[in-house]
Amino acid sequence: MAEPLMPPEETPPVEGSISSAHPERPDGGIWEHPMIWVSLILLGSLSVALFFALRIIDL
Repeated sequence: MAEPLMPPEETPPVEGSISSAHPERPDGGIWEHPMIWVSLILLGSLSVALFFALRIIDL
């Protein structure tokens, strides 16, 4: 027997779930502190620029 269609404004009946909700990991992870990554990129680019500046001065 087919289930009757419900009008769009009503919520259809559903089966209940007896399983417990799983704990979700908080958002972020390694991207939680983007300033660490920005500072590492900035430090690397400054060290490369300093290397080439010292090579130019050494000539």
